[in-house]
Amino acid sequence: MKYNSTHKKKVRGEPITETMDEKNRVRQRLKKEFGDIPIEMVEALLEKKYMTANGKIVKGSKLHKPMDIEGLEHKVIGKKWHKDKETKEYEEAKSRFMGEHSDLIREAIEATYLVPEVENFVETKQVKNIENRIKLWVNTGYPIHIIGPTGCGKTTIAMKVAKDFGRPVVWINGDESVTTTDLIGGYSQIEQESLRDRYIHNVFKSKDIMKADWVDNPLTLACKYGYTLVYNEFSRTKPAANNILLSVLEEGVLELPTKFGEERYVRVHPDFNLIVTSNSVEYAGIHRPQDALLDRMIGIYMDFYDFDTEVEIVKAHTGIPKKDAEKIVNVIRSLREKLPEAEKPGTRAGIMIGQGLQALDGYKKEDFEQLFVDILATKTKGPVDLSEKQKLVKNIFKELKI
Repeated sequence: MKYNSTHKKKVRGEPITETMDEKNRVRQRLKKEFGDIPIEMVEALLEKKYMTANGKIVKGSKLHKPMDIEGLEHKVIGKKWHKDKETKEYEEAKSRFMGEHSDLIREAIEATYLVPEVENFVETKQVKNIENRIKLWVNTGYPIHIIGPTGCGKTTIAMKVAKDFGRPVVWINGDESVTTTDLIGGYSQIEQESLRDRYIHNVFKSKDIMKADWVDNPLTLACKYGYTLVYNEFSRTKPAANNILLSVLEEGVLELPTKFGEERYVRVHPDFNLIVTSNSVEYAGIHRPQDALLDRMIGIYMDFYDFDTEVEIVKAHTGIPKKDAEKIVNVIRSLREKLPEAEKPGTRAGIMIGQGLQALDGYKKEDFEQLFVDILATKTKGPVDLSEKQKLVKNIFKELKI
């Protein structure tokens, strides 16, 4: 790689003075200019191609005047967006940048954390009622804890409501291995810079600099920028990892334990929202969250939807005729009456059966029964238990005259 020496000649390798790898220089400059906006996001936006008002395709780093993105007028100032400005002007410029390019920043963050899309959402009177209850409490300033049986639609309605607020949404899935670092972030890598001075004959000077790069995870991003955090399967995470949420909900401050000085504390943005989902405590792998957290949340208990809503959901997700969707939902609801809490099939099971039915392209009664047995088999204890479930499905088919 070639570098510029102090006497501005192009040289290779070692004989350079106070220089560093060009990529690191660019990254350090971007980090200085864009402050606490994640550097990977800045680079992605500056490398992204856009169409200007006069129809030219250019990179974000080249844009210094109004451009047309999907019919909207935006002002992009590129890498030099605050160069030579005082601190106050810098903060104002950064605020404008975040405001003017919120859609692009949202796109970059959601791509990073793979926020699930809400597809084929069905909005009946019952669904709308739950949505309105969640929105009421979020607008009042409280985090929401949606509790209910598996497969009842908790995650779908959480994502739908979160996106309705019009703010970017970040997402995390809880499980046994999640730690506080997974929520807040940490040091991703240690960078080492080496400076060598051999410009003066017979003089060798060396200096090694160690730098640690901090990477924000979903909770920190949401608290900093006022995003909505959807924390799915919240109660599958060990309670100790979730202790970090206490100061966020009570004092409005996020503490980053491995940072020092002023950087250790993040003031929670006023637009920050938190929606968590959990299964009921009867399910395997569930930890009871600490009371101190539960006392600061609003609990919305969701049971399975009513018959008509479930039929519409199965139809929307599978495309099968209404009469077949009604048969599936009738059998599912009958099974719930006869199975233990943790084994009751949810609306998701009805969708899976509908998709299997669609794939059969014509079916016999035995095929239809087998689809239900296959779905129930995921929660069987062994051959004897499976045989009992097969009998149960056959008896329900007889009762319902299917």
